Amino acid sequence: MHGTVWKKVHILYFGKGWSKSTQWTHPRTGKIKKVAGELPMGWERKIEEKTGKVIFIDHNNKTTTYIDPRLAFAVEEVPTSVSEIRQRFDGSSTALQILHGRALSGKLAIVTGSNVGIGYETAKSLAFHGCTVIMANRNEKSTEEAIAKIAQERPNAGRLLHFRPLDLCSLASCERFAKMIKVQFPHIDYLILNAGVMGMPHTLTEDGLEITFQVNHLSHFHLTLLLSDFLDHTSRVVVLSSESHRFANLKLEGLSEHHLSVSDAKYSSMMAYNNSKLCNVLFARELGKRWQNRGISVFACHPGNLVSTNISRHWWLFRLFFAIVRPFTKSLQQAASTSIFCAVAPELTGLTGIYFNNCFFCEPSQLSQNDQMSEKVWEISEKMIERILQK
Repeated sequence: MHGTVWKKVHILYFGKGWSKSTQWTHPRTGKIKKVAGELPMGWERKIEEKTGKVIFIDHNNKTTTYIDPRLAFAVEEVPTSVSEIRQRFDGSSTALQILHGRALSGKLAIVTGSNVGIGYETAKSLAFHGCTVIMANRNEKSTEEAIAKIAQERPNAGRLLHFRPLDLCSLASCERFAKMIKVQFPHIDYLILNAGVMGMPHTLTEDGLEITFQVNHLSHFHLTLLLSDFLDHTSRVVVLSSESHRFANLKLEGLSEHHLSVSDAKYSSMMAYNNSKLCNVLFARELGKRWQNRGISVFACHPGNLVSTNISRHWWLFRLFFAIVRPFTKSLQQAASTSIFCAVAPELTGLTGIYFNNCFFCEPSQLSQNDQMSEKVWEISEKMIERILQK
């Protein structure tokens, strides 16, 4: 083990009998290892007079090193809470920076809404690092153009990208997509629920539901449960939400299907979006609890404020506003960083149900932390799906 890889951060005491240990942190991956107990026979720890640094002397072989020999037998620590995680990235980090040095060969990711925008950068970044990516989109032509564009930049990455049809306006399409995946692939490592719509006029899907609610929440909810058997303790589910969830107007008392999929008379496109983003956080929280015993990590995240994507395409006022603020917001690579971080960061192993912003833990709204609310939205979502599929 090379001395430049692991960085010793401090001495602490832990465990029964208050035994002494040293903690080491990998500067790139953030993995933590702890060593404990006495030095091996023949080793001595001293302070170097000239530098004041700690050195280790192997009297048997007459060698000296700065590396604690116990590190060879160190045990990797898994964090039990976000308070133990050291922040390595922030809002200026890009998806490719987070993936630097990572080899994802043999991994499979599904990214919804990946032909353009943040989803495109997410799929591209994963493929650049050897991950096979299923681009789950409605528009085949646009997806094939996206794959061709990536292949021009890196041919090997282009060969790892595959289009599979998925229309989130249709629960039946979710069923067909899931059946296709189950036949063709044995395991899913990263399920990234990226697709979303915003600023839509009141529109009903083929299932008779308000489109923003179904695309942003219900179809992703259904798809995740359909793919449940292909996820295990090595898998992660990442739900793209938004800080807009803080401005939702849903209330626990009397919450029903009609509040989630609102009628034309009470419809506000912005509030429909806010409420769907609250559903995303509630879903991630509840799914994390229900799947915790399976070891599957589930995270919700905010990609960035007013990122220039085609999500604003449905209303000219939104397009104008997004264009005005574009110089002051994240690039698409930066916007993809938090979902990539949630999918691959090793320090998140063992954690679940957490909301992230700028590649770090962020406390979501109080309402999104309400267990009764997350259970209620889950229950309503299940009943809506069952009713629709029984037609």
